[in-house]
Amino acid sequence: MIAPMRLRRLALGIACLMLVIGSVLVFVAFDSHSHSVSDTIRPFVIAMAPIWAGFGLAIWAATRGRSGGRDGD
Repeated sequence: MIAPMRLRRLALGIACLMLVIGSVLVFVAFDSHSHSVSDTIRPFVIAMAPIWAGFGLAIWAATRGRSGGRDGD
């Protein structure tokens, strides 16, 4: 059986890999229909920034140490 911390790291690594692959696919989709750099970069950042921010918060929540007891005990 895999230790819980090792399983969490594996899941976070897989999620990070999926985010990178998804970001590349979104960039390719924007780039295929654009005529200039600003037609590619601006919509890409606008589309992906909330996803990256949410992923950052998820990583923070998954990796932060637990302080105190269970449910405020």
